Amino acid sequence: MRSISVVLLAALAVPGATLLAQTPQANHMHALQYVPPYVRAAVADPARGQDTSNDARRKITDVMVFSEVKPGEKVLELIPGSGYFTRVFSNIVGAKGHVYALWPDEYVKVDGDEFPPFQKLVADPHYSNVSILKQPAAQLSVPEPVDIVFTSQNYHDYPDKFMGKVDMVAFDKQVYNALKPGGLFIVIDHVAPAGSGMADTDTLHRIDPAIVKKQVESAGFVFAGESGALRNPNDPHTIKVFDKSIQGHTDQFMYRFRKPG
Repeated sequence: MRSISVVLLAALAVPGATLLAQTPQANHMHALQYVPPYVRAAVADPARGQDTSNDARRKITDVMVFSEVKPGEKVLELIPGSGYFTRVFSNIVGAKGHVYALWPDEYVKVDGDEFPPFQKLVADPHYSNVSILKQPAAQLSVPEPVDIVFTSQNYHDYPDKFMGKVDMVAFDKQVYNALKPGGLFIVIDHVAPAGSGMADTDTLHRIDPAIVKKQVESAGFVFAGESGALRNPNDPHTIKVFDKSIQGHTDQFMYRFRKPG
């Protein structure tokens, strides 16, 4: 009780903060935490339009708080899709920050329907702090060191044939090199059966969280926490993520890794 009270008092001491009551999910207990005002403002931005209809399902506030993104920071987002997270990152980092949206050449060639609309997003003056990086999947690089590298539901794509079967340990080392000392690598993805490794990345579009942790730590990262906000114990882990019975509600892990420094 004492530790909860301390966190509660600390949260109340932050102007404009909103309390989030976290509850046990999938055997994960989350401490009470607060939402910084810049996260709250970014999520409430009217320019997000229809994105807000997915907020409850995708736990946007939980994801942003877990990512520890702050005003003025530089973010590298891998395969940003429709720009759902991009818009919020852009608003949080503000004019002094920047969001680099990385689109691998191979991904755009095979599954790039969202690329043209994303180009329109970047052309919108409201998102003038967002720019596109287009490069080979196995050759990740950034114009400047970043504070956060973020990937949601696409870490599992990189080792697949259509992406050139990227060596994930080498890839994670490139992510490591792209980050500032102390920077964070946030990985969110669909859970595959325990012990399956990368066997289901191209079939079920899932990946075993254990192999992700092993690969990322082997690149020099330190595991810095996980969140159960996107966990779903009712997901059997053995069906495609696009199956109508589970699409949009898969069991997802959310890991945070830190580059020492």
